[in-house]
Amino acid sequence: MIQDMENNKIPKGSIDLVGFGRLGLRTGINLIQIHRGGPAKITVIDGQKISESDIIFLLKGAKAGTYKSDFLKEISTHKKEFREVVSITEDISEDNLDLITGDVVVIEIAGGNTNPTAASIIKKAHENGSKTIGTAGIFGIGDEEIVVKDISEFDDSNPVVEELRKEGIVKNHMLISTNTFIRDSIPITPYVLDDIANIITKEALKLLIEKNNE
Repeated sequence: MIQDMENNKIPKGSIDLVGFGRLGLRTGINLIQIHRGGPAKITVIDGQKISESDIIFLLKGAKAGTYKSDFLKEISTHKKEFREVVSITEDISEDNLDLITGDVVVIEIAGGNTNPTAASIIKKAHENGSKTIGTAGIFGIGDEEIVVKDISEFDDSNPVVEELRKEGIVKNHMLISTNTFIRDSIPITPYVLDDIANIITKEALKLLIEKNNE
């Protein structure tokens, strides 16, 4: 009986990682290590290349000048039949939203005003019947409370939430936030990113299990 239960604890479903920077890499490394379950397919979508400032990539053995999204596929040692890692070396935009196919879509894009793009991704994912999770201000040095809840549960004090709401995203989108933003002159520390990535991984797995059970 135990053997039968172990045999049933196999990867199932798919997760898209849209944006694969310092936070995305941490989340991706978490996901490929999930044991006795987790996603059967992880698709990484990011058109950026690794720079000399991407310390976490370099510490993990990546080479500057190579595509970020290729790196997770490179370090994953799973057989494709067990857990497939797909790399798409494109930045997501209105022109390629059909790349969004995961049961759970994790949005970790950064740089500039990403809210309109994030909203388009969320709408496409919801159209597909997928579940979504993203961030809403994750600056911090470690003293900040990390909030995890649906966008419908936030008040009107979070500017990222308000921008997404203006784009029509008002429910069924999980957000992680320290409620600290670029305007606050607070940096982002690696250990805060570690904490955020761990929470995103946990919440993404919850959503994947929920989706798999539908």
